Amino acid sequence: MKDYYGLLGVAPDASNEIIKSAYRKKAAQFHPDRNPEPDAASKFRAVQEAYEVLADVDRRKAYDETRRTSLIDDPLAVAREIWSSHLGNMQT
Repeated sequence: MKDYYGLLGVAPDASNEIIKSAYRKKAAQFHPDRNPEPDAASKFRAVQEAYEVLADVDRRKAYDETRRTSLIDDPLAVAREIWSSHLGNMQT
């Protein structure tokens, strides 16, 4: 399961205003016209998808419920996903 809150860098209890502000910053950072990295377009699409889900009240509620049950049903898989999306790119 994708961690939309992690992609935008916000807490799960973030307000819509905070989510919108975080989206704008990330979208500007990864916009293919501004970022020459080869994976910028895919990162931009991921940030856009996260915003579309979290900005919509009903979709966010469904996402939060799925996220909660995923943590209960398969915590190891969720932990690995969180690790790879947040810490996997760190270099030692």
